[in-house]
Amino acid sequence: MTASPGTAEAGSPPAQAPADSGSPSAGIAGRVFRQVTVLPTLLATAWLLAGLPLLLIGHFAPVPMLVIFVPLAGLLVTLGLRWISGPSQGLRAQREAEPARTPWWTIAALIAVAIAFGVDMFIHHSQQIIVTRDPASYIQFGNWIARHGSLPIPEDAAAFGGYSHSLSFGSPAFYQVGHTIVPQFMAGLPMTLAASFWVGGINLAVASGVLLGSCGVLTFGGLVGRLVGPRWAPLGALILALSLPEMYTSKSTFSEPLVQILFLGGLCLVIDSFSPAGAARHGTAALAGLALGLTLLVRIDGASDLLPLIPYCGLLLLAGRRQAWALIGGVTIGALYGVIDGVVLSQPYLTSIRSSLRPLLAVVALLFVVTAIVVMVLSKRGLPELKTDRLPNIAAAAAFVVTLALVIRPYVQTTRGKRTHAQAWAMAHLQAALHLPRQPHRLYDEITIHWVFWYVGVPAVILATIGTAVLARRCLRGQAPAWTLPLMSFAWVIVATLIRPAIMPDQPWGSRRLVPGVLPGIIVLSVWAMSWLVGWLRERGAGTAIRAGVIVVLAAALILPTARTSFGLAHKSGGPLGIRIVQVGLAERTTYKGQIAAVHDLCAAIPANSSVLIVDRVDGNSMSQVIRGMCGVPVARVRRPTTAKIELLIQAIRRAGRHPVLLGQTQGQLAHYGGQPTRVVALHGYGDPHTLVTPPLHPTRLRFIDWISDPSK
Repeated sequence: MTASPGTAEAGSPPAQAPADSGSPSAGIAGRVFRQVTVLPTLLATAWLLAGLPLLLIGHFAPVPMLVIFVPLAGLLVTLGLRWISGPSQGLRAQREAEPARTPWWTIAALIAVAIAFGVDMFIHHSQQIIVTRDPASYIQFGNWIARHGSLPIPEDAAAFGGYSHSLSFGSPAFYQVGHTIVPQFMAGLPMTLAASFWVGGINLAVASGVLLGSCGVLTFGGLVGRLVGPRWAPLGALILALSLPEMYTSKSTFSEPLVQILFLGGLCLVIDSFSPAGAARHGTAALAGLALGLTLLVRIDGASDLLPLIPYCGLLLLAGRRQAWALIGGVTIGALYGVIDGVVLSQPYLTSIRSSLRPLLAVVALLFVVTAIVVMVLSKRGLPELKTDRLPNIAAAAAFVVTLALVIRPYVQTTRGKRTHAQAWAMAHLQAALHLPRQPHRLYDEITIHWVFWYVGVPAVILATIGTAVLARRCLRGQAPAWTLPLMSFAWVIVATLIRPAIMPDQPWGSRRLVPGVLPGIIVLSVWAMSWLVGWLRERGAGTAIRAGVIVVLAAALILPTARTSFGLAHKSGGPLGIRIVQVGLAERTTYKGQIAAVHDLCAAIPANSSVLIVDRVDGNSMSQVIRGMCGVPVARVRRPTTAKIELLIQAIRRAGRHPVLLGQTQGQLAHYGGQPTRVVALHGYGDPHTLVTPPLHPTRLRFIDWISDPSK
């Protein structure tokens, strides 16, 4: 019979001594390595478990959170680190070469990579708090619950003399639902950002992505160490840290780094659950399930990434692995958190994406039913025996076929799809700016493989394909048990994301889809292929110098293309040798600078007891929640403003006993209503690029201009 996940089948290469068998110091180093790399996952899990119930009952505040989080985190961390104590499962039964022990320098190097990444990102982190895209939306969401501890957001129509059809209280990412305002996204990241608001205000909150990104790099290094070997962990972490999507999402407050911590850490804990015995095995599996399930609380479409868990749990049950039930229970609880958040707090958001959610839910249901039927049918007979290598060989060939199909796809397909009127207009405008054919409904999904080429290079894709092919054969033959779930997960996430990323394709914006699983999967698979090749050379008697040379060449093939896009390395004439290397990319550029100071000036210019009327649609979209949440005054946008309509609204505000303030982008918009218009925001800077068919290298210029007037003067 084929081997179950976590065991090696009879007749497979002999299981080696555990990776940390040797001196007591080496064993301690291996445990410390595994414990340190899942610590961010355990802390994030505890915070999210504590936070959502308090937010649901309207008491999400520092004291209640500390009362629940501190003991819960202490419990999860204490038990988790205690349970992760046995020898590493990661390298067992992968090849005949004896696995290396964990040297202390590996831990130091991995932590150094994570810290260096964090320091560099902190120096260049952005200040996206004016709502134009998701990072600022998350900041404003987090700011509101940090200050008020509850949802939804009241629209406060009474401050404008009562509800009026002339007013709009909603804005992009903040839906107007009845007489309340509901934030668009899931609450996981905003609850995490709230901690930064409590500790250091807005300045610390905008830098929160730096800490999350550093922890994501550290956790990924832990996964590489488990699946490839501890000595390879710093290299894998370095490649991820050098990739532009990882930098891009860590400089701002995106949800993807937090998903990385939970998703990659959950995979680490699944692997660790096969090492201990007894309660520790079940406890580690339950923690793994919690972390994986909670990804839905951060990103609802993370449900797609969890699909491979369903058949994997079926394999565990058929193999008689008792921790399967603990894993299933943990995933169920974590996923319920996401479902409850979506249904109770983010219902308009789920409604807006129902065209994507319904097929996903249908796939989940179908996969669950099929897996349950298979488990019931085979529960007594067990997994069927593979008498030939036909299925492993087909799986290996499929890796090459899929990669080749993705490479050919841009030459045979042009993807198009439905867009809203606003999205189609934005796409047509962007295409015109880039001198591309006007195709407002084009999706550009067919060139996603080029995104991967830009960000980690062609060698990474080639090595990852080879690694996938070899590992697919080994997993099906029971020779790489630790890889079973990671390979299933990464293969699915990579293919599903590259086929349909479901995002506006301008770069680097679209690259965020690659962060949770695509780039980590390609990198860990390519690093494994490197280790496999080195092991193959060793088995054939290649000397140390040859093996070291191969490592250097392949490492350079992975690092240089990654760094080239991130740093925009180019050559110019000059220098002592007649040529010099210059850096023109985004890695060392700071975008959206000065927004905190600009918003501070805006808030200072609005008198107390004011009600703000925004007469400009663009300002209404970008500044509504900023003024409501950060300035702390009621705000509304005037629908189709006219002089008569605005004068009536000004009178209504005065009757309500409040001070009317008008806000617009130009002086002329405010000149007809009394008072002297005053420019309060004049922000000039740089924002993210917007490219479609080339790597993003040069930031774009941004300008925010805002005027206010006081009709009472």
